[in-house]
Amino acid sequence: MLGLAILVGFTALAGLAGKKVAGGFIPSEDQGYFFLNVQLPDAASLERTDAVCRKIDAILAATPEVQSYNTITGFSLLSFSSATYGAFYFVSLKKWSERPGAERTDEAVINRLNQQLFGRINEAFAFGFPPPAIPGLGNAGGFSMWIQDRSGADVPFLQKNLEAFMAAAKKRPEVGSINTIWRASVPQVYADVDRDKVLKQGISLSSVYQTMQAFMGGAYINQFNRFGRQWRVFLQAEADQRETTNDISGYYVRNGKGDMVPLSAFVDTKRVYGPEFTNRFNLFRAAQVIGNPAPGYSSDQVMRALEQVANEALPREMGFEWADLSYQQQKAAGTGTVTFLLSLVCVFLILAALYESWSLPLSVLLSVPIAVVGAFLGLFGRGLALDVYAQIGLVMLIGLAAKNAILIVEFAKDAFEQGQPLVDAALEGARLRLRPILMTSFAFILGCVPLWSASGAASVARQIMGTTVIGGMLAASAIGIFFIPAAFYFVEKLADARHQSSPEVLPSPAQGD
Repeated sequence: MLGLAILVGFTALAGLAGKKVAGGFIPSEDQGYFFLNVQLPDAASLERTDAVCRKIDAILAATPEVQSYNTITGFSLLSFSSATYGAFYFVSLKKWSERPGAERTDEAVINRLNQQLFGRINEAFAFGFPPPAIPGLGNAGGFSMWIQDRSGADVPFLQKNLEAFMAAAKKRPEVGSINTIWRASVPQVYADVDRDKVLKQGISLSSVYQTMQAFMGGAYINQFNRFGRQWRVFLQAEADQRETTNDISGYYVRNGKGDMVPLSAFVDTKRVYGPEFTNRFNLFRAAQVIGNPAPGYSSDQVMRALEQVANEALPREMGFEWADLSYQQQKAAGTGTVTFLLSLVCVFLILAALYESWSLPLSVLLSVPIAVVGAFLGLFGRGLALDVYAQIGLVMLIGLAAKNAILIVEFAKDAFEQGQPLVDAALEGARLRLRPILMTSFAFILGCVPLWSASGAASVARQIMGTTVIGGMLAASAIGIFFIPAAFYFVEKLADARHQSSPEVLPSPAQGD
């Protein structure tokens, strides 16, 4: 009974340990490169942006882990919009073998670089961030969140609540970095077209807007082939003819009589403030927020913290939604437990068919909680998250822990069927199979040591899986094998008691015999 009580205690301990280990989905790996976003004050010129980028170039050139970098001035990959006050970097790191150690990983380089950018770049807001863990799911690693205006209010309402959310989120210890590129008060020039004047002069409104777009923004004309390549033709005014609003007087459009009319005759301009771009997420006006968890915290912890901040800081008219990899993590929440339980059921049914018994598989599977506790303790001790790779390791532990129990139960079952007492049969099985169990278990553990100490590309996933299986097998080999005989004795006792309480009923003799 003492052994059974200990097994029950390990089962409860496995549930408690699972709650203590930080949850996750897919770890952020060192992919050998990262991104860097630069944002100057609203409506800053392209010359100012280029000057800031040259300062950042000097910082990147002095970073020993950086191998090369490319700059795109006037474009942001986060918003996919062109703006004179933004820039974007693709930064390639050296090979993993040339930058060993935890202080030279992409995460360490990004954190160190962000500190330098914050202290030395005063003209702009620049920050580095890793790529998404799964290419195609978003443009940045970490979490991706959309703050929604579900009331249909104006842009300043969204901006006000977004700033309140960002200020509250930065106070949480789980949040390492949080950023947004959405701006609501960018200086702009508004062209007010007097439609009545346009129609009175026999000019179509589409011609007016097309003319302004062609001269001030650019218009695609056609394409042609030459020198073995395909070329595109765009129409646009020269740079010195689209610098100020007065240049509109030099743009003409043809009226219904064929005469050329200057646009300044019916177009007035004024200075306004508004967003450079707006986004819709699930039909609501929204602003994207990206970031990464603080060191020592998992993606699950930072997502829970941000949900709590959103519920506290945002009014009822506002809402939030997860996107990209964060959305996939939210949808997959809880599926790991279901997968683990289904794996237990499958193993139980296979063992029931093997032993032709419903009771013996229980004595085998009662050792699994001990292995699970060892896996959780290993993850908690190394500060790793219980993510997809750890769940794969837990499913593997079901078979690995059951393998040790099968070796003991099989011999104990044979000894019991040969007439030995139940206690002697359980001890005989444990004595005969102790050395083979230890040999096979430690051979497997030593084979997984490279996973435990992995480095380089995809090292985090290998470390998580190696820690899970090594911790679980150490617990199953050092502790579990001593409780398997007790589990076999208890299960067989229950089965014997059940048979004695339900004696076989013989058929009654037929009438006339």
